[in-house]
Order: sequence, then C-alpha cells, then structure tokens
Amino acid sequence: MATVRYMVADVELAVAFYTSHLEFGLERQFGPAMAILKRGDLSLWLAGPMASAARPMPDGRKPEPGGWNRFVLEVRDLPGLVARLRGRDVRFRNEIVEGPGGRQILCEDPSGNVVELFEPA
Repeated sequence: MATVRYMVADVELAVAFYTSHLEFGLERQFGPAMAILKRGDLSLWLAGPMASAARPMPDGRKPEPGGWNRFVLEVRDLPGLVARLRGRDVRFRNEIVEGPGGRQILCEDPSGNVVELFEPA
C-alpha cells in the first residue's frame, strides 16, 4: 500500500473533493487538521494548516500545497470522466495528451495539488 501526504488549505473542502469527484473513502478525520482517505491500495493523508506536518522547517520554509509532484489514478473512459468533472467545475492544468502508454490529464484539488488521471493504451 502506498501513502501520499498532501498539504491542503482546507481539510473539509479537500475531503469533499476527493470523496465526491475521485471515489476516495474517508477513513478517519482529525477535525480541521488532518484526514485520511483511501482508494484501493492508496492512502491519502490530507494535512491542513493546523497539522503538525504544516510546521515550518528549521530553515524557515513552510510546507504548502501545490507544485508538480502528483499521484496517478488509472481510469477508464478518460474523456467521459473529464467531461463529468468539468461539469462540476473541477480545474485542469492542461488538455488530454496522448502518448505511447495511453492518455492523461492533470486536474487540481481545491488547494492546487495535482492529480494525474491516466487511461492506459
């Protein structure tokens, strides 16, 4: 099982996004500080501004959402899923691109964290 931690601006909003749009189940929530979600073998830890993981580093840098690192969700019918998500105002960073391994697109959670949706060839 893989575990990924995402820093989020609002835990409640992030939980709603992942459970309603990307088929994650809520395992446990620790108030506004953190939540643990699961989808298959993936455990997603959502850490808000009040979580211990959000404390500044010794050099002063502060963990924050966004960036380009991401996890990949394999999906069926990528164009259909993208159309449904766009109908729900989910943000995308690009259009569907196709390569030798399949098709992919990058969507964002409410905090700007990237999720790659991938349909194998």
